[in-house]
Amino acid sequence: MPSPMRLSRINDRFQQELAMMFAKNEVRDHRVGGITVTGVSVDREFSYAEIYVSAVEGVSRAKEVLQGLESATGFIRKTLSDRIELRSFPRLRFHWDVTPEKADRIEQLIASIHDEDKKRNK
Repeated sequence: MPSPMRLSRINDRFQQELAMMFAKNEVRDHRVGGITVTGVSVDREFSYAEIYVSAVEGVSRAKEVLQGLESATGFIRKTLSDRIELRSFPRLRFHWDVTPEKADRIEQLIASIHDEDKKRNK
C-alpha cells in the first residue's frame, strides 16, 4: 500500500499528464475538445483511477464528453502508462464534475446579495 503522500503525488501526476494530453489535442476525438481535468483519485490498490472532468459549456456537454472519453479510454490508458511508471496500471473511470457550475451559481447568488445591499443602503 502506498503512503498518503505518494498517492497524492500519483494523483497529481495523473492530473498533469491528462491535462497536457487534452491541451495538446492528443486525443483526436472531437467530443473531448475543450475539457478540463478537475481532479484525479487513484485508489490505494491501483485498481481504478477516478477522473473528474468539466467543460466551459457546462453540464450540457456532459453526456457527449463522457462518451468520447469512454471510447478513447484504451488510448488514454496506454499513453498514460508510457508516461507514468507504475507496477500495475489502474483502469480509468471518467466522471462529470459539477463543482464549477455550482461554484458559478454561488458566485452569482453572492453578487446579487451584494447588489441588493447596495440598493438598500442608498
